[in-house]
Amino acid sequence: MKQLEVTILGQSYILACPEGHETDLLEAVGQVDREMSTIRDAGKVKARERIAVLAALNLAYELTQLRSRAESAACSHQVETQPAPPSSEALNGIDVDALVRRMDAALGHDGQLL
Repeated sequence: MKQLEVTILGQSYILACPEGHETDLLEAVGQVDREMSTIRDAGKVKARERIAVLAALNLAYELTQLRSRAESAACSHQVETQPAPPSSEALNGIDVDALVRRMDAALGHDGQLL
């Protein structure tokens, strides 16, 4: 397991990353940072925890929309065997639950919902 130092919303984090998946993790970090920065820059939300929750909801909504479109496309191009729609656990090889656990570990109690 490799460790990467990343920055999200001006805060540094050390994240564990499986060998060979550095590019995927850095892309995910970039998405999270852009989403959080957009929310912060809108000026309506100041608390880092709330920004993180709103960013997570926005990204989860986008993921849901992509999954819905993939399911619709699969239904419209049905053949005898249908490919399974991507799950949240394995979309593009990204384990979303593991990513959330890593974020929780990096944030400590600061960013967790109780």
